[in-house]
Amino acid sequence: MEFALSPEIDALRGRIRAFVEARLLPLEGDPANYDEHENIAPGLLRALRAEARAAGLWALGVAPAFGGLGLGMTALAACYEEMNRSIFGPVVFHAAAPDDGNMRVLAQAATPEQQRVWLRPIAEGHVQSSFVMTEPMDEDGAGCGSDPSLTTTFATRTGSGWVVRGRKWFITGAAAAQHFILIARTSDDARRGLTAFLFHADQPGWEIVRRIPIMGPEEHGGHCELRFDGLQIPDENRLLAIGDGLKITQMRLGPARLTHCMRWLGLARRSIEIAIAYAEQRRSFGQRLIDRESVQGLIGQATMDIEIGRLLTMKAAWKLEQGDFARSEISMAKIVVADALHRAADTALQLLGARGYSKDTVIEWIYRYARQARLVDGASEVHRMVLAGARRREGKDFHRWDVAHG
Repeated sequence: MEFALSPEIDALRGRIRAFVEARLLPLEGDPANYDEHENIAPGLLRALRAEARAAGLWALGVAPAFGGLGLGMTALAACYEEMNRSIFGPVVFHAAAPDDGNMRVLAQAATPEQQRVWLRPIAEGHVQSSFVMTEPMDEDGAGCGSDPSLTTTFATRTGSGWVVRGRKWFITGAAAAQHFILIARTSDDARRGLTAFLFHADQPGWEIVRRIPIMGPEEHGGHCELRFDGLQIPDENRLLAIGDGLKITQMRLGPARLTHCMRWLGLARRSIEIAIAYAEQRRSFGQRLIDRESVQGLIGQATMDIEIGRLLTMKAAWKLEQGDFARSEISMAKIVVADALHRAADTALQLLGARGYSKDTVIEWIYRYARQARLVDGASEVHRMVLAGARRREGKDFHRWDVAHG
């Protein structure tokens, strides 16, 4: 791996950093800049998105044909980390979940006509989108969370399309989305029983049962429970072939987990920046906090965790660019970076004391947000299980070295 950024990508990273410093960080301290769900207020978001687009910092991972910059995963790693030093960053630059991952999978899997109808409006920022997969637990204790094979929402074939019935929940962004990617069961086949579909918010036959309250700040559109009771989807709005739903989830979730890591590293860095700035000023018992060995130990550990997370994230991004699925590398990055974010936020809150626990800084926002990192897109325990399985299958070759050719 080559760890140095190209001059062009480093310049782009620097422009993102300057935008975050000048336009986003100063806005975080004013309650008027937030909506009722603790995210950036819609009017302010529209204005800042226009600025980001005008500055050439829009939709970094989207192909230029759809208005983005078309960056590869290693370049995104550096830029996404930089933009999420602000809690407002990803959504302003059109790099936030779930739109970021949905645009990526539509670019890979949709037909040209589907891309025109479903991808372009998302890429241009005209509509929001949602990925509809997870389901509540049934009476037998099963539920489609990290295991898509437990999907029970069923799509039944009709003459011209499909009729969908079932329930989904914790569907991010659903209350504000217009375009949806739905994973539903179309047969009982163990490997090819799922199919992916596209539908629009205005179509009848489905409803939002509730916006589920959560402990932390929410993305725009929240996390919702949905009910499907006869949603009709024409076959032309099917993604890939019948039975390719599991393939869609793999295409969607692997890179999306890694882009989460990229963004979380930015929040972790920001937390430690705030902690150091405070510790350098705060004095007690005759010395500054920063001069205490115990405080240095906390900051040193959090700093090391962030750097380890960066290395794992960059290796996984590099492997994706080589055409590898990087399943093990993504799982390792997801576990380590989720822990690093939580440790960084917890360290900052501890060092700031009562100020950190208050809403006078963004640390309490980051702290509450950070707790979801060990759950979303596969709980850490599931990723450890995946890693154990890979280690057993591959044996000693799991720790192989990649060899350059030519």
